[in-house]
Amino acid sequence: MRPALPDTANIADTLEDGRLFAPSAARNTAQICTVLRDVAPHSGRALELASGTGQHALAFARACPGLTWVPTDVDPARLRSIGIYVSEAQLENLTLPVPLDAAKEGWSKTTGPLDLIVLVNLLHLISAPEAQTLVREVALALKAGGTFMLYGPFMRSGELTSEGDARFHESLVSTDTNIGYKDDFDVIDWAVEAGLDVAHVLEMPANNLSFVFCKPE
Repeated sequence: MRPALPDTANIADTLEDGRLFAPSAARNTAQICTVLRDVAPHSGRALELASGTGQHALAFARACPGLTWVPTDVDPARLRSIGIYVSEAQLENLTLPVPLDAAKEGWSKTTGPLDLIVLVNLLHLISAPEAQTLVREVALALKAGGTFMLYGPFMRSGELTSEGDARFHESLVSTDTNIGYKDDFDVIDWAVEAGLDVAHVLEMPANNLSFVFCKPE
């Protein structure tokens, strides 16, 4: 079992109605939605891996209304929170959450062909082998022509490029030596090895990156 992550890795408050609220999700939602509006297909099925509190799922469904969005997570408390967000929003294109461990082999067999997969802020919280498994499963789950958008903090060419990133990475590694920031070039290599093409690598606010990969037709 992985040790508990440092408090800085996963900050969310519990609201009176039982929903979880993460300030970091509130801060980055608009920027991620801007990218999604540019790169997401206009219609089809979209899966969000590791949906967390549910804030992103709600925003993504509103930003891309032509897609049917399926949020997922492995943690029961977060699945409950997502369910509350979904139920209160009553959006026709947003389903109740589905239990799914994105780092485990085989989940692609349960999703059906997908037009879009989105993952926000997970790779630095899992090991490199788990991250590689996740990327392979994404490639298997996508339809030909499908899109994978990946967002989060990463090393650049093996280097941590800010003091804040260095502190955060050290806090993760000190808790579990198997986790921590992944390198941008490693992520690209994993995606290409899995059969995906690189469409965009975008600099984002707060020193994050968005990768956009496509599965060839």
